[in-house]
Amino acid sequence: MNYYIKNATVVNEGESFEASVYIADGKIAKIVRKGEVFDAENAIVIDATGKYLIPGLIDEHVHFREPGLTQKADMYTESRAAVAGGVTSYMDMPNTVPQTVTQDLLQQKFDFAAEKSLANYSFYLGATNDNLAEVTKTDPTKVCGIKLFMGSSTGNMLVDNTSALEALFKEAPCLIATHCEDEDIIRQNTQHYKSLAEKGKITPNACIHPLVRSAEACYKSSAKAVELAEKTGARLHIMHISTAKELSLFRNDISIENKKITAETCPHYLFFNDKNYVDKGFAIKCNPAIKSAADQHALQHALSTGLIDTIGTDHAPHLYEEKFTGDYFSSKSGFPSIQNSLNILLMLYKQNKISLPQIVNLMCHHPAILYQIDRRGFIREGYHADLAIVDLNTTQTIFDEDMHYKCGWTPYNGTEVHSRVTHTFVNGNLVFENGVFHEEIKGEKIHFCR
Repeated sequence: MNYYIKNATVVNEGESFEASVYIADGKIAKIVRKGEVFDAENAIVIDATGKYLIPGLIDEHVHFREPGLTQKADMYTESRAAVAGGVTSYMDMPNTVPQTVTQDLLQQKFDFAAEKSLANYSFYLGATNDNLAEVTKTDPTKVCGIKLFMGSSTGNMLVDNTSALEALFKEAPCLIATHCEDEDIIRQNTQHYKSLAEKGKITPNACIHPLVRSAEACYKSSAKAVELAEKTGARLHIMHISTAKELSLFRNDISIENKKITAETCPHYLFFNDKNYVDKGFAIKCNPAIKSAADQHALQHALSTGLIDTIGTDHAPHLYEEKFTGDYFSSKSGFPSIQNSLNILLMLYKQNKISLPQIVNLMCHHPAILYQIDRRGFIREGYHADLAIVDLNTTQTIFDEDMHYKCGWTPYNGTEVHSRVTHTFVNGNLVFENGVFHEEIKGEKIHFCR
């Protein structure tokens, strides 16, 4: 079907302007600026008067849990949540069961997604201490990147062998995305707080999380990754930056196209701080930990200074009982967020902490540039029609029961937001329309111009 989105406020490449967009054969066929005449004969017309049209979000950091952990989430359920939140492409992590550490297992995930995913998709190959041969087989035109855990998280994929690390940085054929937390520091802190809890000196609740997974652990590991990248010339993307100190490792004096070392943060580090552990508890326990208000404000400021390059969700669902039964040491780290990410960033916009073009840069344009994605992430003629229409003149409250996550809960439960995604197009197909899903046509594999 062809569509004509008329009278929208388009936010794209640093501009906000009134225009209509004609979609034909899955592509953006024509951008019609206000005052121009265009005949959109035989197109389905969608009136976007008073609403904003943005490129579909590219979330380069999700854990959809398939295969092996589908009691928590799967590619169908989480891609539904994604398109409901305006996300049209995602890149999924390898800490599944089995871990995605071979080319055969990587292909298995592509096969699953082709059958189930409503959004476009790619998958990281996971690095281990001994799978360099699999890493070097990776086709950089078909795979988003290599995921490297330089601090253990869900799935126990820690790479801690120095020679293995150096070899991976030297020989990886595409972008290396890292989880950076120093394992020795975390182990020492864990033992310290376990001992205090056993002696009855502390209550092992969520408030100790930023003490266990400390700012020092993040900085030490991130600094090591930067050092390795500078030494080897690797293309490094450090994910989920959570501290002010880590920002000193990055540059903003060169264009994003020329950066070889880049940084991602997540909506929860921008929205929450350590004071929220009191009321949110284990709901906001994640790795790296949400840290101080000073860290939060520094990250917010870095969005507009160019020290942060992308925003990904680190969408990581767990079952309710895994999060909220037991004490700090048994509660799983991670939470679902992909359906809410744009709403949360638009709250920061309403608070004058970020502009609409900056949101589009961080969540659409920059991921497309850094990953060298083929014809996505921009509203340009000839590009894939991955688009979201957003109403900023509405108020809604986020409730668990309205989420499309398989796990059925969100840390943003009860949060009032002032935006709503009304329509989402994936490859020119209207897959989400005012709360209704159109699931007949699935998303496509993302290709990379490398």
